[in-house]
Amino acid sequence: MTEEELAALKERLVEAEAEVERLQTTAADREARAAHLEDALGQARTELTARDDDLTVLRDGLAAARSEAEELRAGLRSAAEKYRQAVLASRADVPPDLVGGDTVEEVDRQLEAALSMVAQLKSHLESQAQAQRVPTGAPARRAPDLAALTPTEKISHGLAQRR
Repeated sequence: MTEEELAALKERLVEAEAEVERLQTTAADREARAAHLEDALGQARTELTARDDDLTVLRDGLAAARSEAEELRAGLRSAAEKYRQAVLASRADVPPDLVGGDTVEEVDRQLEAALSMVAQLKSHLESQAQAQRVPTGAPARRAPDLAALTPTEKISHGLAQRR
């Protein structure tokens, strides 16, 4: 081997050692990053598990709240129906078909509308009855109007009155 070849080999060896050192540094950096990422992943998994547990608790709470809300709605409907029945019992002139509703407010609104309709119907029926009313007693007696009769009819009428 010549000195030139030996010098070239030494230079290549120095370059290779520098490359190995650079690769070792890169590997160490990547291992450190991997360890950091594994720690972060572990923390993220822990947080995810905690959030899953929180979510389960919230879902259970939501289901309980929905159930309670449905029970309250059923109670409200029942109370509104009892209120409706009590109102209709005190107002015999209102047809039950005109009053409904799932809340007390709805029953009140429909009751007001029904009362208004009943009042209008009563007023209308009273005005019709007033128009068809016949006065009591016989009408006043007066002599028939003979002005429109012909002379022959007048004579016939006069002879009929004598009999």
